[in-house]
Amino acid sequence: MKKVGIVMGSASDLPVVKKAQEVLDTLGVPSEMHIYSAHRTPAEARAFAENARADGFGVLIAAAGMAAHLAGALAAGTTLPVIGIPINSSLNGLDALLATVQMPSGIPVATVAVDGAKNAAWLAAEILAVEDAALADKLADARKKTAEDILAKDRELNK
Repeated sequence: MKKVGIVMGSASDLPVVKKAQEVLDTLGVPSEMHIYSAHRTPAEARAFAENARADGFGVLIAAAGMAAHLAGALAAGTTLPVIGIPINSSLNGLDALLATVQMPSGIPVATVAVDGAKNAAWLAAEILAVEDAALADKLADARKKTAEDILAKDRELNK
């Protein structure tokens, strides 16, 4: 199975980003975390993106706040899918959301909600599941369990 690369722009993003790793761990999807900044360590961020496919990655997740250029910087260096997590570090994350989602044509970044690390992981798993039937089954089972849990709560509510 391909790995998911999780890259954060700062160690302060770790509390949010760990939620993505937890989802991937639950699904049995291997992941690797790094701290690379689009502005403070651009050469290392670029090298990671350029070598990601050869290093066994299938999807990259990039989390950054404020200027939030990390996802775009990684996307510029690879043709792998990149999922951006805008981090709420100022302006309720709106600045990071806009910076992450507003990419030029030909360099797409799929973008989840502000601090939406869990959905970034689910999306990464769905992308990998396109060619992995066992992972697709795990995703279907997880959705089924979520639905069952909600319906059980509904039944309890209406007793």
